Amino acid sequence: MTPLWMPDHPPRQGLGLMRLRDSDPDRDPVTLVHTALDCGITLLDTAEMYGNEELVGRTIAGRRDEVTICSKFGVRWGDSGRRDDWSVHADAATVVASCENSLRRLGVETIDLYYLHHRSEETPIEETVTAMAGLVAAGKIRAVGLSNVTVDDVRRAHAVHPVLAVQEQWSLASRDVEAMLPTLAELGVTLVAHSPTGHGVLHRDTNTPLGAALAEVARTHMARPGQVALAWVHHQGRLRDHPVVPLPGTTSVAHLQLNLAAADLQLTDADLARLEAVS
Repeated sequence: MTPLWMPDHPPRQGLGLMRLRDSDPDRDPVTLVHTALDCGITLLDTAEMYGNEELVGRTIAGRRDEVTICSKFGVRWGDSGRRDDWSVHADAATVVASCENSLRRLGVETIDLYYLHHRSEETPIEETVTAMAGLVAAGKIRAVGLSNVTVDDVRRAHAVHPVLAVQEQWSLASRDVEAMLPTLAELGVTLVAHSPTGHGVLHRDTNTPLGAALAEVARTHMARPGQVALAWVHHQGRLRDHPVVPLPGTTSVAHLQLNLAAADLQLTDADLARLEAVS
């Protein structure tokens, strides 16, 4: 089984699987995941909310020992079909039931990193994390994670059981999480940075000062703007001496390979200053 990381040695980069589907013949999910594994990306991220845990389970069949599998619970879609129709369920009974269902769908005995997908306004986070700690003790999950939470949530949760990772959006277009970094550093919690290219906007938008700066820096490195945006997140972890795992999502092998290359893109101090000036 792939070991979970130590705080000072996190995975270099993960793969977000939110949009993974098996309905597109040109974007075979097994090929995508196996290419990622062959290239050294072993952190795979999904959620019960994404509706694709069974598919993710099929993609890792026969290669489970190479994968750090992450899933999330607590957010459920409503019946309307609207993107804004969702609710949070984080009570102890839901924690246990959701984990059992995810284990079944994924076809695994243990989820390596299990996240509360979103903070609850109704259920105290202590109740949620106590139930998650019970899952650790039972061998159902290996580590506790949080997503879409506050600094206070992190402190209260960590007081109940160690939190391995917090997953929040971080990109040149979304920097609110930076206020959380001192607390994460104090507690030894890794930041998993989802949407490092701003949900794809930083790949293609050149009509803003930030987009123009990304395109300018990209030209000097014979790269693409989205690669520069992803490289910027990699550099932030190093500059701040804090463990950060960028989590770009894709369903395309070509985009996967671009994201892999971005991890090796060395931005200069001048590049970083140029981006900082317009971020």
